[in-house]
Amino acid sequence: VQLQASGGGLVQAGGSLRLSCAASGRTFSTYAMGWFRQAQGKEREFIAAISWSGASTYYADSVKGRFTISRDNAKNTVYLQMNSLKPEDTAVYYCAARAGVSGTYYVADYEYTSWGQGTQVTVSS
Repeated sequence: VQLQASGGGLVQAGGSLRLSCAASGRTFSTYAMGWFRQAQGKEREFIAAISWSGASTYYADSVKGRFTISRDNAKNTVYLQMNSLKPEDTAVYYCAARAGVSGTYYVADYEYTSWGQGTQVTVSS
């Protein structure tokens, strides 16, 4: 599956953004999806994951309660709604996919087989 992330931009602290990740292929509904981010000079960090049905989700503690991952299998798209953004959320955000097992999400980057190109999110203070 090929992934195309979009929706990044510049926002003030406390603001919101919604990232989208559009996937190609007819098997998107069987792929577990995840969002990661990488700030300049830092390692890639897990943010959120969702099972292929959307029934199961998981979040990093750093974004829990502020970010929401969701998916629309009819549109082959996964979303990351980001609210109450902080300057420390500034990073390049990547979506990732892998063939999944029903009800399962994945949190380690090595578990994913396909990656989008990344979209920059900058939060100003």
